[in-house]
Amino acid sequence: MPPIIVARQLGKTYRSGKIETHALRDATFSVDPGEFIAIVGPSGSGKSTLFYLLGGLTRATGGSVLIDGVDFSALSDAERTRRRGEKIGFVFQRFNLLPTLSARGNIELAHQIAETGKPLDQALLQRLAELLRIEGRLDNRPSELSGGEQQRVAIARALITHPAIILADEPTGNLDTENSDTVLEMLRHASKELGQTVLMITHNPEAAAVADRILYVRDGRLHETPPPPREDKKPLISSLLAG
Repeated sequence: MPPIIVARQLGKTYRSGKIETHALRDATFSVDPGEFIAIVGPSGSGKSTLFYLLGGLTRATGGSVLIDGVDFSALSDAERTRRRGEKIGFVFQRFNLLPTLSARGNIELAHQIAETGKPLDQALLQRLAELLRIEGRLDNRPSELSGGEQQRVAIARALITHPAIILADEPTGNLDTENSDTVLEMLRHASKELGQTVLMITHNPEAAAVADRILYVRDGRLHETPPPPREDKKPLISSLLAG
């Protein structure tokens, strides 16, 4: 089976006058269907830029990224938006739930936006709610939910269309241990039981350890193995994950 994600010398440069900032340089890697990948690195390292490029939320200034064989970097904005809705589910650190909708409404809206042409699978919605322990909270608005409950609603929203790829940005960043474990278990379930590909940005070494493989980002460059420690001799994992 071919890789579902292929990045080739992927890069992003921001320009302000004569000043260039290389947020990401020549990232080359591939991800197989059903893999669970953790992306780690300090703040400002380029991992969020990589997240936005893989999700088609911004356009690369160099190289290419193929999602299920389609070069996202060559698509028009409209076509990229359409294919993103078909292939990718997003979990954002700040939840991004609409405050005027109930938890159920937020989940159902994701299905409507995806325009799959298929009716919403109510049995799947109920099953996700049970697995994520929010079945009794579906009629509540975000303001009536705890942070952990809001994040679990965001997970259900990402999974309701059964996307081939799930991109999760610090999904456990604001959660306690119990809720973090629930979210990680659900992402692991999506990968291993449902065959979905998961890429997760995280500062948490315990969360990263759940993944099949770790990609390290430092100074805009991607490493398949940990880069050498800095000269300050700090422990490597602390150096990589320090905010």
